[in-house]
Amino acid sequence: MKQPHGESVLSRATRILEAFTQDAPALAVSEIARRTGLHVATASRLVTELVAHGFLSRDDDRKVRIGVRLWELATRASPALSLRDAAMPFMEGVHDVVGHHVQLGVLDGDDVLFLERLSAPGAVVNYTRIAGRLPLHASSSGLVFLAHGSAELRERILVGPCTAYTSRTPVSPSRLRALLAEIRQQGYAYCPGYVHEDALGIAAPVRGDDGSVAAALAVIVPNDEHAHVVVPVVRTAALGISRALAVRGSTGHV
Repeated sequence: MKQPHGESVLSRATRILEAFTQDAPALAVSEIARRTGLHVATASRLVTELVAHGFLSRDDDRKVRIGVRLWELATRASPALSLRDAAMPFMEGVHDVVGHHVQLGVLDGDDVLFLERLSAPGAVVNYTRIAGRLPLHASSSGLVFLAHGSAELRERILVGPCTAYTSRTPVSPSRLRALLAEIRQQGYAYCPGYVHEDALGIAAPVRGDDGSVAAALAVIVPNDEHAHVVVPVVRTAALGISRALAVRGSTGHV
């Protein structure tokens, strides 16, 4: 069904769902209207319909949040669930060794989307969240995807602008090209202080049964001289997940 201005009801409903973020999981209808650019009456009507279908829910204070029904439908037959299930035993093993953060990310557009993260009290700072995103040029997982991705993807990212999170974040095309060549040659990304000065990311590719990079397994550990000993652990676990995906006959693509 089309609205008078040419935008479908589905498009407007999608805008409402996209208004919610990890920093703002519950919103008043007026705030939803502001974030989506919809008239308050239109936003209120669509929110009421989405609540009726279980895609949104209302708190006692009348604020709105994503409903359980949406999560149920999203995970019922998602390839991401198969990938996560294959990876989890290996992630738990890596976490037992490193004691900080272990995360699994997939390529989504020009970002890394993180499907799972294991952490621990007192672990080093980490900006990653489950269902959170990081840009490809700055994160160890993202650089794995850039190194093994299409030429079109690389050129699109290299054109920039690339945000510098710290003084060590690679942002220039020349530095990024050299870094990506190094990652392809050595088989992993080693990123000291790229997103936070105190943290170091190490990521290795997880391949599907067709040989393409389906995911990236990464650890975030303190940025010190001991971090390099974790590299074989990450690479071995990534290989184990790749073999598990091959046994399942799934590429792990999402």
